[in-house]
Amino acid sequence: MPELPEVETTRRGIAPYVEGREINEVIVRERRLRTPVPAGLEEALVGRRIGELGRRAKYLLIPLIDASAGQRSLLWHLGMSGSLRIARVGDLPKKHDHVDVVLDGGAILRYHDPRRFGFVDWLQGGVRDDPRLARLGPEPLSPEFTGERLYRLSRGRRLAIKPFLMDNAVVVGVGNIYAAEALYLAGIDPRRAAGRVSLERYERLAAAAREVLAAAITQGGTTLRDFVSGTGEPGYFAQRLNVYGRAGQVCRRCGGELRLITLGQRASVFCANCQT
Repeated sequence: MPELPEVETTRRGIAPYVEGREINEVIVRERRLRTPVPAGLEEALVGRRIGELGRRAKYLLIPLIDASAGQRSLLWHLGMSGSLRIARVGDLPKKHDHVDVVLDGGAILRYHDPRRFGFVDWLQGGVRDDPRLARLGPEPLSPEFTGERLYRLSRGRRLAIKPFLMDNAVVVGVGNIYAAEALYLAGIDPRRAAGRVSLERYERLAAAAREVLAAAITQGGTTLRDFVSGTGEPGYFAQRLNVYGRAGQVCRRCGGELRLITLGQRASVFCANCQT
């Protein structure tokens, strides 16, 4: 599944091609996404101009400006296998290319989703009002995400620290890959109860999560199945993964064998020597 760095990579990749452009046409080839494409979306978008793209957790925010009708925003989620890419007028759609937004500069914002677990929908009110966004925790690269916050929310929690860190009410966008990598950098056993981790270690963990996510964004996301950026380039962060997907291989720090366990129904790889 595309995680936060993949979605941010997509936002940065498509922004230069779509921001400030007017929508000339919208083509919906398949309405049966996770949330059905809203009726009348095609007509509602034509003539509107796209503003500055935003992101909240794994959701892309696409503001649409109309001089007479004011501003509304689209909420776009890539689901398990979706991608938003830039095509050009004349590029023939492929199988699973479900939505085209044709822009006045000749570019097409094209949505591809083999599994159809993603969606495009109207944002309901503002970011704080939409029920899909209202209860989300802070962004991991924002000043609101701190070790002190993790420490405070974890008190009394018996839940293992890895699923705790992956809870979107605690912090958004730290999915399975990046939680495993951050815990490795911080030297914390993913099985340890969240309530038994000290403030000092949580401060290290917050710093590690910021480090690994920033690195992934810089390098274009993680190569995961068929993920590609908005310009069609694959992610490259997988070349630098320390533990995720490396069960049975050698730890880069101590040379011990990396172990595979299951936490919260998710596979988790860690080093029993380096993570305590």
